[in-house]
Amino acid sequence: MEYEQEHHHHTDDCCCGHEHEHEHDDDCCCGHDHDHDDDCCGHDHEHEHGHRAQPEQPRKHRKGGTEKRVYVLEGLDCPNCAAKIEQKIREMPEVEDASLVYPTRQLQVTAAGQDELLPAITALVQSVEPEVQVIPYSRPDADSRRAAAEADKREMRQNIAVILTGAVILIGGSLLHHGGVLSDTVFLIVMLCGYLICGGEVIWEAFQNICRGQVFDENFLMSVATIGAFATGEYPEALGVMLFYRVGELFEQIATERSRSQIMDAVDLRPEVVNLVREDAIQVLPAENAAVGDILLVRPGDRIPLDGVVIEGDSFLDTSAITGEPVPVRVSVDSPVTSGCVNQNGVLKIRVEKPLEDSMVSRIMDAVENAAASKPTIDKFITRFCRVYTPFVCALALFTAIVPSLVTGNWDYWVYTALTFLVISCPCALVLSVPLAFFCGIGKGSKYNILFKGGAALESLCNIRAIALDKTGTITKGSFQVQRCAVVNGMAEDELLTLAAACESASSHPIGQSIVFTARERGLAVRTPEVLEETAGSGIRAMLDGREVLCGNRRLMAAHGIDLSAAPAETGTEVLIAIDGVYAGTIIIDDEVKSDAKEAVEQLHAMGVTTAMLTGDAQASADRVAREVGIDQVHAKLLPEQKFDALRSIREESGSVMFVGDGINDAPVLAGADVGAAMGTGADAAIEAADVVFMTGELSAIPRAIRIARDTNRIARQNVVIALVIKFGIMALGLLGHANMWTAVFADTGVSMICILNSIRILYSRR
Repeated sequence: MEYEQEHHHHTDDCCCGHEHEHEHDDDCCCGHDHDHDDDCCGHDHEHEHGHRAQPEQPRKHRKGGTEKRVYVLEGLDCPNCAAKIEQKIREMPEVEDASLVYPTRQLQVTAAGQDELLPAITALVQSVEPEVQVIPYSRPDADSRRAAAEADKREMRQNIAVILTGAVILIGGSLLHHGGVLSDTVFLIVMLCGYLICGGEVIWEAFQNICRGQVFDENFLMSVATIGAFATGEYPEALGVMLFYRVGELFEQIATERSRSQIMDAVDLRPEVVNLVREDAIQVLPAENAAVGDILLVRPGDRIPLDGVVIEGDSFLDTSAITGEPVPVRVSVDSPVTSGCVNQNGVLKIRVEKPLEDSMVSRIMDAVENAAASKPTIDKFITRFCRVYTPFVCALALFTAIVPSLVTGNWDYWVYTALTFLVISCPCALVLSVPLAFFCGIGKGSKYNILFKGGAALESLCNIRAIALDKTGTITKGSFQVQRCAVVNGMAEDELLTLAAACESASSHPIGQSIVFTARERGLAVRTPEVLEETAGSGIRAMLDGREVLCGNRRLMAAHGIDLSAAPAETGTEVLIAIDGVYAGTIIIDDEVKSDAKEAVEQLHAMGVTTAMLTGDAQASADRVAREVGIDQVHAKLLPEQKFDALRSIREESGSVMFVGDGINDAPVLAGADVGAAMGTGADAAIEAADVVFMTGELSAIPRAIRIARDTNRIARQNVVIALVIKFGIMALGLLGHANMWTAVFADTGVSMICILNSIRILYSRR
């Protein structure tokens, strides 16, 4: 078979007589000309994508004796404290890396000897937040989720009761005092009781933190500010501020929990139980206990529990939860099925191909639960900024309280102004604003089956100026099809196809199989030759009905002295056939372009992104696909190391570049790109190396991912600007005497609520 392969020969180690065009330099032995990203050895090839399964990766990541573990910090309710905890754990000498994601309360720690280290981590966490429990993470079952939900509801009811009690005391006491019913002393006692009901917990936590050296947190700021208000005789204001603070905390808790549950409900498609078929009996067992090879029964209305293959039944699947496509997909025997899809009408029996931890639904959950730990630059900047910002504002408040008072003698005014500064300076809104936005962005991507491996990937994707795409399995489907037959000397196309199919009858390579498949599809008989000989790197010689048939590339024809002057010049893959020393015709085979490829490239161009193709295929074939799809640049006949060089030249010309591939040999290029993206239908090695995974393998996911990344980054920046502008604005108003304590509390809890609601917009955006 001829692909214009003179540049890449594998004749020494090949054993099937066909010539190969590789996108890598692995030895091959099947004799076909490849534009595949797979190894090939003795005709033992995988299905249409040509990828060989990789060894299972361990769930725990180890390097040099270290491992990565995830812990849940139960009871953590302060984003600023979360930032402090993360910083302190990072500073532990035994810890290589640590990341705490406040929206999920999950702490990722990379260190050696995690079991021995856990008590030290717990002690450190509780030195910042005494009530927080450090628990090794495990995915909760249904009972655990219900118990956690009930606990949240109980806590919320308690908070509401405290707020209502405080409100009754504030309003009732103020009215009675103004009506002359309560004396000043009784009014003070009533206000103090209400204050302790609403703020007693805050004051106690502030006192505990001061004893541990944790001074500049929201509890300390609120306590000092409200106690100062009492000292200046502003009793209702002190209670009112603490009451407003508790209301703000309640709304912040509701909004944060709702955003978290919104994300988890959207992507948590994991089954709790499966119906195992055993000797015509159905046994219900936990999904995690199902093993590869088990037969599961899926009734109408059920979700496909695990990735597998249909062995019995016929139905339509609603794949919208996984692919976003509303049109049901028909499946029958031998159809692959993906976990998370809903079986609509027929009863199916499926054979499990992947356990729960490796199935599609688990991959999606892993992305949402763990990816947020990879923090973007803006998040790290805000964390560093707040470590300087809060002490600075507190020092400024102290200066404001003392220096102007000494000059003017108006201690009440300037102390009150300083207290306002303290409330404003609380950095919770800042610390919460960025990670929640990126967490929502990761959740939005997961709803469309786009797995972002961290906020850093979202941030980098926002700045992409060029995209380099692999050809086979990325732009094309990776499934070869017979395009047409070119015959000479009056030979019928069916006769030519019958002879070629006989020669390829023993082949398991996609090119050979495509010829056999087309022959059978046309109702032609596929015979077995009396003699079949393979010539390494060239093709096949067979004897059929006493005739010598040659089936292969131009090298095979030249070796037998075949005159090819009548052979057409084609851009696809050529399989040339000669009978008894005379050229008889050519079968043109090519890969099919994905249906959404052209539209996806047009969207990328509209977004100002340059597109390029990096492939090991022949130049003519690559050019044809590029013209059909609309790719700007074509780099063909590339070895793996040449792909990296081409990527570097694209970066120098256009700027930050993203590479999208799906093959085993694409892993180095994926790792070397500014953003590496893998098709989820591709090799596990490519998926492991990628920053973003498009689980459906559709090109339309690429512009969608860029839009999500740009929206996420825009909203994260909006949150930072909103928080800083409001805080600094109210500080200025406070200095001018136009901001009171109520305004200051709005600058703290009110801004947090605004940032939360702004972040949640990402989940509901239809872009």
